[in-house]
Amino acid sequence: MARAAAYLAIDLGASSGRAVVGVLDGARMRMEEVHRFRTPLIEDGRHLYWDIEALFADVQRSLIEAVKVVPDLYSVSIDSWAVDYVPLGHDGAPLRNPYAYRDPRTKGRLEEVISRLGADALYRATGIQFLPFNTLPQIVADLADEPDLVARTATRLMIADYLLYRLAGEAFAERTMASTTQLYDVRRDDWAAGLIRFIGDDPARWPRLVSAGTVIGHVDTRWLSMATRPMVIATCSHDTAAAVAAVPSATDDAWAYISSGTWSLVGAELYRPIVTPAAREAGFTNEVGLDGTIRFLKNRTGTWILEECMREWTDVREQVSWEQLMREAGETPSLGFTIDCNAPAFSARGMMVDKIKEACAAIGAPAPTARGALTRLVLESLADSYRSTLAELSALIGEEIKVVHVVGGGARNVVLNQLTADACGCRVVAGPAEATALGNLLVQARTLGHLPEGVSIRDAARLSFN
Repeated sequence: MARAAAYLAIDLGASSGRAVVGVLDGARMRMEEVHRFRTPLIEDGRHLYWDIEALFADVQRSLIEAVKVVPDLYSVSIDSWAVDYVPLGHDGAPLRNPYAYRDPRTKGRLEEVISRLGADALYRATGIQFLPFNTLPQIVADLADEPDLVARTATRLMIADYLLYRLAGEAFAERTMASTTQLYDVRRDDWAAGLIRFIGDDPARWPRLVSAGTVIGHVDTRWLSMATRPMVIATCSHDTAAAVAAVPSATDDAWAYISSGTWSLVGAELYRPIVTPAAREAGFTNEVGLDGTIRFLKNRTGTWILEECMREWTDVREQVSWEQLMREAGETPSLGFTIDCNAPAFSARGMMVDKIKEACAAIGAPAPTARGALTRLVLESLADSYRSTLAELSALIGEEIKVVHVVGGGARNVVLNQLTADACGCRVVAGPAEATALGNLLVQARTLGHLPEGVSIRDAARLSFN
């Protein structure tokens, strides 16, 4: 290669985003964070929106900071959370900020579709877990509440795909992200045009599909003025798909993953979808992974509950760091009971400490008063949720899970990972914590033909981290 093999991954989470430069050293990816920022959420009246212009400003800042570290970037890619989208007019400009998935406007919308179509028919078509904030109920809400805006919509782009569109000027939908929408036919590998028409939308409003590892173009000189323009690559636009791509599995035993963060995605990598009534009733989803694999998984609550608790404590000037919170939890003995962290009450923002106490009261258990005890209760409840989900997963795929790979930020949570191993009774392998950015970077490297011959993305992931 004529110049250093350097790439930029911009990894966007629902709470924060970061830009990571990766430099390929043989088969090892060396990573350096160059920019970190809060994901800009707007509360406007009764609605929650993402500030898409502020988000793109941080994408621009990420590029600027990256070229300070490595002036010759080969490429850039972006991954983000799923389901949310930007409606574009015929001039290619956003018609409004994208709604955030926790916006209450989707309440009851999915039930409307199920009552008309039937749960089995919907699941057979899409293979997607029935969640009230999926893209499908969001579109149903648009059609009912904003018909004029829908009529002016030329296309819709998911968050990561929209930001890549802004960089390179090409509109598309990357498959790992498109498959999360509940508007994608996982068996036909295409938009579910019949379903889209059934809900009253036009399939023409959904863009062309591309697979992970597609070169989209080059960064427009408006956003980065330099002699060599980095390529824009669609890797795995969905952050969980990028994280799963970097799972460092090296065993023939059946393994599962927990992509652990604000959400916990518990699943296995398959080669064909499972769209049986049993899978639907258990709440599992079939999303596309790298190279046409299927991420058969279930969305579980993650550290969201504790993130909200910390926000409340900060609001009353009870400053606490994440490290201190985990230390207090580790020093607290087990409370001897758990609560259902996946109950609907915990999905909404606010009053999280009170919700935990109410959940204890509902099962006749004493609510913890100390911060460490409350945290311990949440962590043990998360571990128990993983245990029950892995048991369901094993039954559905017909294999006993021997190894669980914890990737993402939760890989650093020693207390939670040990509780998970204890609860599940299997080997838990933690790391890499940077799996999403690593997967993004390694897909870029593979797309450009930079990985050494015979080295897979998973091989490189193992070599890059302990």
